[in-house]
This record gives sequence, C-alpha cells and structure tokens, in this order.
Amino acid sequence: MAVRPVKADGSTADEGSPARRPQSVYGVGSDPDPRFSLANERTALAWVRTGLALVAGGVALTSLAAFADLPAMLDVVAAVACLAGAAIAVNALATWRRAERALRLRQPLPAPTALVPLAIGVGVGALGLAVYTLSQVWR
Repeated sequence: MAVRPVKADGSTADEGSPARRPQSVYGVGSDPDPRFSLANERTALAWVRTGLALVAGGVALTSLAAFADLPAMLDVVAAVACLAGAAIAVNALATWRRAERALRLRQPLPAPTALVPLAIGVGVGALGLAVYTLSQVWR
C-alpha cells in the first residue's frame, strides 16, 4: 500500500489536486528535507550535463574528421563518446529516481552505479588513444 504524498503543512494531498510525477517516485513515503531533494536533482543535472558534453564532443569530432579528412578511427571515438553520453544521461535519471525514493522512504542512499564504469572507461579510452597517437607518430 502506497503512502499518500504529504504537503509542506503536514496534511495529505487532496484527491482533486494534481499528483506529482513520476508517481513511482513521489507516490511513496513522505517529502524529505527540500535541501536533500534539491541536492539530488543538482547531482542528476550534473550527470546529464556530462552526458551532453560527451555527445557534443562526439558530434564535434565527427564534423572535424569530415572537414579535415582525418582517419576513420576518429569516427569510432566519436561514436563511443556519443553512446557513452547517452548512457550517462539515462543512468542519471535512474540514479536520481533511486536516490529520491530512498530519501522519501527514509532509507540509506543507494551506492553509485556509474562512477566505477565511467572511471574505468575514461582510463581505458585514454590509454587506447595514447597508444593510437603514438602509433601514428612512429609511422
């Protein structure tokens, strides 16, 4: 049984009032301290900005490679950047949802899921690009 959302004054929402969406998040528990919800939202937006930056970088790299007749390897790097950006943005939504539900239910916050794969991906990508760059220099 879901707990009805609670207003700031402590009363429950009326049947006629519009429900906050998504109901899977706001339809459970009670409102936490607004500072925590806002911090959770800011974190999600920062992850979305990171994803958007990766997508923009991928598009820019593809455009540059097309104009300057650069190797096709750059198109692969651009595609990986775009896909990683999309994955980060989707993960930002899922992480926000899990954290907001935990806040509303007064449960411990869930562990981050994207941090380790992102750090490993950046490291592997940087190493791969360094090897590729050195192979082009020694040609």
